[in-house]
Amino acid sequence: MDNAPPKPTPSIEGPGPDLGHGPTVPSRPAAAETDASAERFSRLELLLGREGVRKLRGASVVVAGLGAVGSYAVEGLARAGIGRLRLVDFDVIRRSNINRQLYALESTLGRRKVEVAAARVKDIHPECVVESWPLFIGPENVETVLDGNPDALVDAIDSLSPKIHLLSTAARSNIFIVSSMGAATRTDPFALRVGDLSETRECPLARLLRKRLARQGIRSGIRCVYSIEPARPSAGAPMSEPLALDMRRGRPRTSLGSLPMLTGMFGLLVAHEVVRGLLGRLNS
Repeated sequence: MDNAPPKPTPSIEGPGPDLGHGPTVPSRPAAAETDASAERFSRLELLLGREGVRKLRGASVVVAGLGAVGSYAVEGLARAGIGRLRLVDFDVIRRSNINRQLYALESTLGRRKVEVAAARVKDIHPECVVESWPLFIGPENVETVLDGNPDALVDAIDSLSPKIHLLSTAARSNIFIVSSMGAATRTDPFALRVGDLSETRECPLARLLRKRLARQGIRSGIRCVYSIEPARPSAGAPMSEPLALDMRRGRPRTSLGSLPMLTGMFGLLVAHEVVRGLLGRLNS
């Protein structure tokens, strides 16, 4: 892939192509769409109030990584009415993704994750402005990924070096961050925790991140979803350290076992923390 950052694709108009979730709906007139939008998020308004819904609709969130955790994070954000989403992932959907990734279906195999994710977001929330970037994050493009002063960043990357580049750049830019730590091999839903990176324990990925980011003077200020359940090897396969993370582009990675329920919980908890943070941070 060319290392030059891509130009963001135009937002996808209408609900997008049919991905097996029902027939494509024709575009509505503006007035009809306004009424539909009010109905679409009426349950949110009952809980958060009109002002809360307005804040979320005005928010801009970057989601890096659309795999097992990131796909469910995007789902939660779209259904919460976030107004602008920038989706970043370089990979395509493979059959081995089906057990845990929301976008992985027999009908979507071989397609770019960002393409399928963007179409699904528009099918959920047609007024959302979606940017889909098929990009591997690195030092040459990380600032472009965070361009435009987003209100929040979801880090759902499972590669160590890109994760460090992204988190360090976002932290120095004072962007509100919610980062997912290792979800693979975990089986206990009651072991999930939310806290600052400095508070994490048991997670090998969090331990590595603390060490690497501390060298750059970053010791706190990154909100994390993590598990205090010790990581375990997959049945019949040796445990790789650090948690199947590649240190450079293109390096083969060790596969680790994962439960769809746990990775989905990680992703939805990430989305929950983003929404909580946005409601507390965004000015009227």
